[in-house]
Amino acid sequence: MIETSNAGRWRIRRATGLSAIGAAAMIWAGAAVVSAGAALAQSPDDILLYAGPDRDQRLIEGAKKEGQVVIYAALIQNQAMRPIVEGFGRKYPFVKLATWRADSEDIVQKAAAEVRANNVVADLIEGTGAGEQAVEANIAQPYYSPAVAGFAEVYRNRAGLWAPTRLSYYGIAYNTKMVPPDRVPKSYDDLLDPRWKGKIAWRIGSSTGTPLFLTNLRLAWGEGKAMAYFDKLKDQKIINFGAGSARTLVDRVIAGEYAIALNIFAHHPLISKGKGAPVNSQLMDPVATTAATMSVVKGLHHPYSAMLLADYILSKEGQGILARAEYFPVDPDVAPLPTLAAVVPKIAGVPENFVGPDQLIKYTDSSEDIYQKLFR
Repeated sequence: MIETSNAGRWRIRRATGLSAIGAAAMIWAGAAVVSAGAALAQSPDDILLYAGPDRDQRLIEGAKKEGQVVIYAALIQNQAMRPIVEGFGRKYPFVKLATWRADSEDIVQKAAAEVRANNVVADLIEGTGAGEQAVEANIAQPYYSPAVAGFAEVYRNRAGLWAPTRLSYYGIAYNTKMVPPDRVPKSYDDLLDPRWKGKIAWRIGSSTGTPLFLTNLRLAWGEGKAMAYFDKLKDQKIINFGAGSARTLVDRVIAGEYAIALNIFAHHPLISKGKGAPVNSQLMDPVATTAATMSVVKGLHHPYSAMLLADYILSKEGQGILARAEYFPVDPDVAPLPTLAAVVPKIAGVPENFVGPDQLIKYTDSSEDIYQKLFR
C-alpha cells in the first residue's frame, strides 16, 4: 500500500474554531488519571494517553491483536520511510506497517475526508504543519509518547495533539559563480543591495515559501519594522517562482537562472555542493525554523499499533533513521549528519526563530495578503 502523490494546494481551510484545542488540553491534563488507572481496562482513546509503568506491555499485547497500522507521511519514501518500515518491522514483526506518501496539505485533506465520511484508514499523519492543520480540521486527538519529554519545550504541543518528528531550517541558496565570496548576503539588509535587483527568486504556492519568509520577520521584528523592510524589499523585484518545489528552485540557482533564492531548506544546497554543484547556503538572523509534526487521527482503528509506531519514530532509533536520511532530528541527543551540521542554527551560532505549526497557520493568510499587496 505504498503510493505517491504530487503536490496539491498549499492552503488548508479551517473546518472548525479553536475550541478543539481547549478541549484537548483538558483531555491531555487527564493523562495522569489514565496512568493511575493501570488496573482498569483501556478504551482505544484511553490507551493513547496511557503513561503507566506497563505501557509498553499493554501496547504490544493490543498491537498483536490489531496486526497492522497505517501512516500517511510526507517523508521521502526510499530515503526515510522505507528504513522506518524495516526498522519497525524488525522490532514489532507482528504489526504490518502500511504507508502513503504525499505533501502535507494533501495528507491532511485525505485524512479529513476519511473522518467526515466515517471511513478512517490512516492511524497517524505526519508532515510539516500537518499537526496544526489536523487540529484546525478537528481530526486530531491527543496522545502521549514518553520520548517527547526529552525534546526542547519550544518544539512541543502542550495539549498533546501533535508531536514534532523533524526540524527544518531555512536560509538562502546562492550560485557561487554568480555571487562572489565577499558579496554573499549575510543579513536581511544585505538583500537590499541594488546589485541583486531582479536576481533573487522565492517560492510561491507553499506555506513554507513566501508566507514563512514574511511571517518569520513579522514575529521576530514586530509588524512595524517588518513592514518597513518589506516595503524596501519589494523594490528588488523578486522573481516569483511557482514552477516546482523548494528543491527545484535550488536546482534553478545551480543552473544560473537566479543568483539567489530566499527561504529554501538550508540543507538542500549543501547536499548539491557536496556533489560538486556551484551552490551554497547562508543562514540569516533570525533563522526561520519549522517542525514536521505527527498526529493521531480521530476514529483510528489501530490505536495500540499507532502508539508503538509513534514511539518508534520519536525514539532515538527512529530519529537516527531520519538523521541518516538527511533530515534534522528533534531529539537533542541525536546528531545531524556532519555534512549538514553547518546549517543547524545552534551549531552555526545564528539565532533561531521557531515558527510553530500554530503560528504558521495563524499568520499564513495575512502574510499571503502582504505578498499579494507588495510583491505580485
